[in-house]
Amino acid sequence: MTINEFQKKLLAEAIDAGFNEVEVYYEKSESFQLMIFEGEIDSYETSEEGGLGFRGLYNGKMGYAYTEKIEEASIPFLIDSAKSNADVLDEDDGTDVFEGSDDYAGHNLYSEGLANVTIPEKIELIKSIEKKTLAYDPRIITLNYCVLHDYSGERVMANNKGLSLNEKKNGLVIVISAVAKDGEEMKTGSCIKMTQDFGSLNPDEIAKEAAEEALSNLGEQSIPAGKYPIVMRYDASASLLSTFTPIFSAENTQKDQSLLKGKVGEKIAADSFTVLDDPFHPDAMAGTNFDGEGVATGKRTIVSNGTLETLLHNRKTAKKDGVETTGHARKSSYKSTLTIAPLNMYIAPGQKSKEDLIASLEEGILITDLAGLHSGVSTISGDFSVAATGFHIKDGKIASPVKQMTIAGNFFDYMKAIQEVGSDLTFAPGGYGSPSLLVKELSVTVD
Repeated sequence: MTINEFQKKLLAEAIDAGFNEVEVYYEKSESFQLMIFEGEIDSYETSEEGGLGFRGLYNGKMGYAYTEKIEEASIPFLIDSAKSNADVLDEDDGTDVFEGSDDYAGHNLYSEGLANVTIPEKIELIKSIEKKTLAYDPRIITLNYCVLHDYSGERVMANNKGLSLNEKKNGLVIVISAVAKDGEEMKTGSCIKMTQDFGSLNPDEIAKEAAEEALSNLGEQSIPAGKYPIVMRYDASASLLSTFTPIFSAENTQKDQSLLKGKVGEKIAADSFTVLDDPFHPDAMAGTNFDGEGVATGKRTIVSNGTLETLLHNRKTAKKDGVETTGHARKSSYKSTLTIAPLNMYIAPGQKSKEDLIASLEEGILITDLAGLHSGVSTISGDFSVAATGFHIKDGKIASPVKQMTIAGNFFDYMKAIQEVGSDLTFAPGGYGSPSLLVKELSVTVD
């Protein structure tokens, strides 16, 4: 039984069973992961998973059910389970089934070229990267990991109101971590590359980036604790943005779990701070043509020159706030109910290079990595205190790597303290991007 045949039959039988509105959401994903160690395959994993989620309005309440089995016997199970689920709800949760947007971008998120790359070609690439990294400098003694991961997925959505959507996507990610040793000191450095263009992956460039990152961390020094101007490198900045994304969710403002409640139209950040969400940004990999409710997605300005333009909405939160949905309904899987999440959220780049930002400081800190972003952060208060890796800036130049630091501040203050925005916009695999930022100051202590 094909997925289209299954959906059609399920929708028809659910309406006959007394549902007023019904929706079917199917997804399937495949992935391949390869890890190399000392020129040999250390691990080789393939996985395939997927299933179908069903929701329907029954006696005024939305019931949910799901299955991994796309077969006729699953249809009565889904209908009965959704009915039972609706019956135990105390009240209508305010959700309904969407008839569809007028227009969809129809952006192609699937690369046939990438899909046709063979397993031996992938093995050869990742072996080459490991070999070149180890050969880059005698102080590079090993790699913690050298991983190639590629994935593909398909989503299909249909309902009894005429909506019928589908899309495919794929991508490839390289993640390596090199270990550098000088005397008794050992440091690591990593590199992440993601693409749909296999031919764009240059083993020499990837090896150099990972090795140089590890080598640059050797020779660490201590500095006095205090408040320092900060250059937050693009990857560290993207990590911090991703951690505080919940503050932009209308779902959280409506639950009094975000201090941005009631702040739309108000200044919340520095003039240089603009945040966008673009599902079709060419450098990002987390896009989609439709959200978890079937709403067409598109580029959105969240913060414009420091002013909060909109929160992230699904149809339920938009109705409650009296606005239009922004197309940010999220189903984390076919098993899930609807929440809110961005697609490709990023801080808009400026004109100056990272080197320009560093050169502007008599003294400061360049932060290159953050750790403990879940244990040391409160998205409600905005406070954070997290471990950081980075470099001491002296007279506009990198003076030395700094011993393990802890940086502390408040994200709402941080947004207002951004003085310059770099030009080096870079995306992380999760769909978050940022250029390097110059921040007035953060508290720094050295462990």
